[in-house]
Amino acid sequence: MQGRKNYTEKLFLSFRLSDRVPKDNLYRKLRETLDLSFLYRDTKELYGSTGNPSIDPVVFFKLLITGYLENLTSDRKLVEHCSMRMDVLYFLGYDLDEELPWHSTISRTRQLYPESLFEKLFNKVFTLCVDSGMVSGHTQAVDSAPIKANASMESVVPKVPATPMDEHLKKVSEENRQTKEKQKKTVSPAHISAPEHELKRVAKHHRNLREGPVQLVGGRHKKARLLSNKTHYNPHDPDARISVKPGKARKLNYRCSMAVDAAEGVISHIQADFADGRDSQYLKGIGANVQDRLGNNELTMTDLLADTGYSNGSNYDFLEQRKVTGWIPVFGKYKPEIEGFPYDRERDEYRCPMDRPLPFKGFSTNKDGTVLKSYWAAPRDCKACPMKPQCAPKKKCKSIIRTIYDEPYLRAYARQHSQRGKQMKRLRQSTVEPVFGSLTQFYGLRKIGVLGKASAHKVMLIAAIAFNLKKYLKKGGKGPSIGILGVIMDTFQGYLNAFYPQIQPKPVLLRIL
Repeated sequence: MQGRKNYTEKLFLSFRLSDRVPKDNLYRKLRETLDLSFLYRDTKELYGSTGNPSIDPVVFFKLLITGYLENLTSDRKLVEHCSMRMDVLYFLGYDLDEELPWHSTISRTRQLYPESLFEKLFNKVFTLCVDSGMVSGHTQAVDSAPIKANASMESVVPKVPATPMDEHLKKVSEENRQTKEKQKKTVSPAHISAPEHELKRVAKHHRNLREGPVQLVGGRHKKARLLSNKTHYNPHDPDARISVKPGKARKLNYRCSMAVDAAEGVISHIQADFADGRDSQYLKGIGANVQDRLGNNELTMTDLLADTGYSNGSNYDFLEQRKVTGWIPVFGKYKPEIEGFPYDRERDEYRCPMDRPLPFKGFSTNKDGTVLKSYWAAPRDCKACPMKPQCAPKKKCKSIIRTIYDEPYLRAYARQHSQRGKQMKRLRQSTVEPVFGSLTQFYGLRKIGVLGKASAHKVMLIAAIAFNLKKYLKKGGKGPSIGILGVIMDTFQGYLNAFYPQIQPKPVLLRIL
């Protein structure tokens, strides 16, 4: 006999959400594990003593965490989704007949709360992971990735030149005048702040694109726009920057810089940066923040892993001063030796193929402010030399320019080509890159839905908090389950770091344990 369910809605007189949420539910575990009561104290001075009551700070952060756990970046969709989930309502502390906060309230509260409050919550969750034995601390992997900004390339307008300097700036000024006439609303213009040599570099790059053998799409067209952060910006989100990833279209992005612990992939640091900067210029700030956070949890960083984008002499020197071994491959253009010109370390001079000295003459700086060491041969030696047409055809004498961080570069180069350097490269790839993939695909970091670098930083922090919380709950919130062998290896690792930093167990073995 066929069954048929007849539904008649009725009023429940006795109903409790806690009875309907399973014991092993993610949000039930979160409610029992995560204590956010400190938020009341830290947000008290942000509100006045009169007026309508605001959204509960604990409810606000629970809503944000839920959004990134559910891969929802829209506040409106988040509220709709939460209202249909009993486990989420139980986590938030709402009953079935209670109305959730309005979506615009979430947006305004996000702007009200400072970045330091989000960072404090991130530190609290990170400490939970440390107490659970999920963070080793000694090995950190650093990487970055562009995240799409909430701005379109179609809305990019030229910056106003402070003073016309060359033909390139005149074209920008004319384009700016034409764009202003077409704009429907008035925006405050941004001024060009880049130095003249950088603008000339941009103009030369654009000229090469137009005249090169491989033509840019639309490059021959007179009205084709070649955009640069030096000369253009988006008035909707001025902090967004034009950047391009190999094989991808040019977009307005933010840079997400992140450090991940190599033990179990816990995020130890995350920050939002401008997308037009180099990776190398952010390493010092990342390294200092990671060391401080680990130090507050009584952990020590001994090794830092990064890709070639972070290769920089000052970065190598910075890590060595902090007693951290930097496993960062040297940039491809660096040459440890100059062919035909051996270096005498004691005298600090080079010798040419004719056995003439090129002594150190002094320091110099390039247009970007980088400090360099200059070595010159005596003009009288080069004048009578038969190899001058090949060695220094357009100069009075042969000169060699080297970085002041040549010694740290050589040590990094030796580490890169060692057996352990190859192991560290594989460890970095298996540690930080999967975390970036998870954040972009499952934790709402495919696109930044807010405006401004400060708000983007808050979004990245909440995504990292959600990622670490889920990883923490998967472990059960318990202590390390590494066994007696793992304890022995951790003790052995600390002993070697203290007395024999150059001899350490293989990282692959440590990860297996």
